[in-house]
Amino acid sequence: MTTTPQPDASLPVGSLPGGIHIDAALLNRYDRPGPRYTSYPTAVEFHEGFGADDYTERLAALSPEAEVSLYVHLPFCDHRCHFCGCHVVATQHLDVAEIYLTYLRREIEAVAAILGRRPQVSQYHWGGGTPTYYSPEQMRRLQATVLEHFDLAPGAEVAIEVDPRVTSTDHIDTLWEMGFNRLSMGVQDFDDDVQRAIGRGQTEEQTRALYHYSRDKGFTSINMDLIYGLPEQTPQSFGATMESVLELRPDRLAVYSYAHVPWVRSNQKRIDEETLPGRDAKFALLAQAISTFRGGGYDQIGMDHFALPEDELAQALGRRKLHRNFMGYTVSRAPDMIGLGISAIGDVAGAYAQNQKKLSTYYADLDAGRLPIERGYGLSDDDRVRRHIISELMCNLWLDTKAVEQRYDVDFAVDFATELAALQDGPVADGLAVLHDGAIAVTSLGQLFVRNVCMPFDAYMEAKKSSGPMFSRTV
Repeated sequence: MTTTPQPDASLPVGSLPGGIHIDAALLNRYDRPGPRYTSYPTAVEFHEGFGADDYTERLAALSPEAEVSLYVHLPFCDHRCHFCGCHVVATQHLDVAEIYLTYLRREIEAVAAILGRRPQVSQYHWGGGTPTYYSPEQMRRLQATVLEHFDLAPGAEVAIEVDPRVTSTDHIDTLWEMGFNRLSMGVQDFDDDVQRAIGRGQTEEQTRALYHYSRDKGFTSINMDLIYGLPEQTPQSFGATMESVLELRPDRLAVYSYAHVPWVRSNQKRIDEETLPGRDAKFALLAQAISTFRGGGYDQIGMDHFALPEDELAQALGRRKLHRNFMGYTVSRAPDMIGLGISAIGDVAGAYAQNQKKLSTYYADLDAGRLPIERGYGLSDDDRVRRHIISELMCNLWLDTKAVEQRYDVDFAVDFATELAALQDGPVADGLAVLHDGAIAVTSLGQLFVRNVCMPFDAYMEAKKSSGPMFSRTV
């Protein structure tokens, strides 16, 4: 399979519900490197001048009454898939993974000692890696450690990522017993050729069996992850995968763009770039996904998620109350997030703090009696305003500029005149956004390019233009 040639710029590349057509000329204007805005400022601004002492101060400053979100990173996998962009430790030596649990317990205890209380947790997530790499007994021990120091709030979202290739029925039974109520299953694409090209080897039968067992067990919230833009992927193969997923009808779907960044993730060098769909072919896959899932009864959430109308994500979007953090889209109101484990990022009291990414340095910091912080970033007053603006546009596709003025004591038209002019000349002129009196609205077309709509408000983008590649492309 060779890279798909680019069509004439005047011809439609993809069509969406509502008679929206996207041509190559529009893609040419907006296909550029840009952040996904999981955070603002983005992780490329984190620096080693922010360390363990700074994070300790932020943790100690948390209000005793405040609820928190809690993320636990479990990095181990049997092997690393070619497409993977996560912080993963690929090993089949189980003793290495057992040692990690010992140190993770020490980090949990250290954080709890600084907090000096048992926080209420409204959102709790195990990610990886492959959390179900661990045995059910190891998972029980980890959960017991967490619950020694944190309380799950009534109605808390308790979620975990599961890999159908290694997750057993015993795992599902254990997760249910421990109080988990949400599962996220990695699928990517069921097609055999795509699976071989990404080094995964996951059958549709494995996924179906785990899904049905989990439903029978009682899990009422299941997400499936798909990826478009993978090697050897075609409209036919991806269409067949989506039809199979529609038949299963998970409550939520994440349809991620494959970010080919081999300069960041060396494992991606195993992918033959000649087998990747070209830009226009890749965008056509996204348009196909939107048409398929919206036509199948799902509401589109943000730039790449879908949810059934009765799901709380869809309902929150309807009320413009959707939020987003390092764990994804959420309805949780907890303003602070504590990250545990290697590479985990905390968002606490106006600062980001990221843990060490290597096991050796993570262990060394804990052995030395300090939190394993590699780098971080303390937000300025300007950062806080811009974070709110970008978050509202990314999540709710709507920004109440009058509310921004009241909340942050700014004159939006004056203080963001340059940004509004850039928005007017680009996204507004191209129909991606509309400027109202007191609000900015992202259109249905703009939802596909919402990262581009946000970029004028990013105070750090201009300085990054002369730097090397840092971000995946927005298309």
